Amino acid sequence: MRQKEIHPALQPYLDGKVILIDKPLEWTSFDAVKKVRILTRISKVGHAGTLDPLATGLLIICTGKFTKKINEYMGMEKEYTGTFTLGATTPTYDLESTPENLKDISHLTAEQINNATALFTGPIMQVPPAHSAIKKDGKPVYLAARKGENVVLEPRPVTIHQFVIEKIELPILHFRVVCSTGTYIRSLANDFGAALGVGGYMSSLRRTRIGIFSVEDALSLDAFEQEIATLKQQSEGKTNTEL
Repeated sequence: MRQKEIHPALQPYLDGKVILIDKPLEWTSFDAVKKVRILTRISKVGHAGTLDPLATGLLIICTGKFTKKINEYMGMEKEYTGTFTLGATTPTYDLESTPENLKDISHLTAEQINNATALFTGPIMQVPPAHSAIKKDGKPVYLAARKGENVVLEPRPVTIHQFVIEKIELPILHFRVVCSTGTYIRSLANDFGAALGVGGYMSSLRRTRIGIFSVEDALSLDAFEQEIATLKQQSEGKTNTEL
């Protein structure tokens, strides 16, 4: 892809920068990358780890020479907060599809729920969701899943360093998870609900940390757009003063 001519004030982005974005709900990770590409007019832009459209939070976007570090950032430990809903399942393990298989949860106790987290703490084998971008025979498996085809994925080793239920408001559980790369929180929700015998799905998700990078240091896309506009204005004002 040929690099377009960019504003002189944005040269540091062309050289290479790491941009921390707080991805909004319903945006794809590619949507966020595309927005950065349009604002900076830089073609060499990529992200270090997909966030689903129904998730919010930290997205690392790299430009220029820092795109070479994407795999390094993707391999870092991740932290998430969010909610699981018990008493039903969904085909996608989240709210992208309609809850089904409703079950009574009135018998569940806080002790049962908290004790069940131990089953999913440490090194575990996890089956990714059939509705995911994992490729099989060169095609994302969600394409087959959406057609109603039977998708069989093998369990993968992941590590859950911390899995804490922070608040119980049945049927909602508020959680915090610290995990290795490759962990699917949607699968954790489904498997956790199955372990309790009532089913469960992920009803909200926010990525709060990737390695040393925190969402507290991230910009909204609107704030990033304003930052780019300010850099251009300051540069043009300085040029006019010099003239």
